[in-house]
Amino acid sequence: MSPDTPRVTVHIDAGVADVRLNRPDKRNGLDLAMFLALVEVGEQLAQDHSVRCVVLSGAGKAFCAGLDWPAFLALGEEGSRRLLARGPESPANLAQRAGWVWSELPVPVIAAIHGSTLGGGLQLALACDLRIAAPDTQLSVMEIRYGLIPDMSGSQTLFKLVRPDLARELVYTGRLVAADEAANIGLVTRIAADPHAEALTLARTIASHSPQAIRAGKRLCNEAPPLDVAASFKLETDLQLGLLATPNQIEAVQAALGKRPPVFSDPE
Repeated sequence: MSPDTPRVTVHIDAGVADVRLNRPDKRNGLDLAMFLALVEVGEQLAQDHSVRCVVLSGAGKAFCAGLDWPAFLALGEEGSRRLLARGPESPANLAQRAGWVWSELPVPVIAAIHGSTLGGGLQLALACDLRIAAPDTQLSVMEIRYGLIPDMSGSQTLFKLVRPDLARELVYTGRLVAADEAANIGLVTRIAADPHAEALTLARTIASHSPQAIRAGKRLCNEAPPLDVAASFKLETDLQLGLLATPNQIEAVQAALGKRPPVFSDPE
């Protein structure tokens, strides 16, 4: 692959951003350029008000096989320094932000995963709202095999998706998890023969709804769980007041009553 080939590609159509890791010859292994590209694309999409849903997938035979160790060892100390550097705009360092940026996006993100989804690759998928997996998907919190721990935002995602004891087992052992087990324990949302096509279909359904309601729904899902009852009820109310009687909310009601497709305006 040419050095000029983009590490991450983006195609936007009808409000759905189709984002693809584009290093198939390396099973989409994470090198420094891939980390930088993931953050850049995520930040660009966050500012694009025409985007209503995102699908994140990988080109070739794998979603992402994790860190490209030879590439980072070749960089020496400079590679580690850049990977662990924090910017002023986020509490996350570069490695963490490559995953966390997908959680921070104001719209839903669906990971379409297949083949090897390991280490940092799994943490990328876990930072998405939903994960649709091919039957051949193999997942692993594999950092322990290299004497490390999950460090790409996994501490904020893994423990919210699976039982604490199962999360500990995965962190401590680095064992491979097949797609069917992953679905049973909550690592993936469901299994599909063609996860990319399934994810795009789901994304188009999501994108057909009011974009303000989609964004408010993601805020509610992200922010409500750690709150106490009073704070979560206040959040519900505040978000709902921001939607009631707005043009898109009125259009949603009129379209439903008129049994016609709604026509929504993008957020300003």
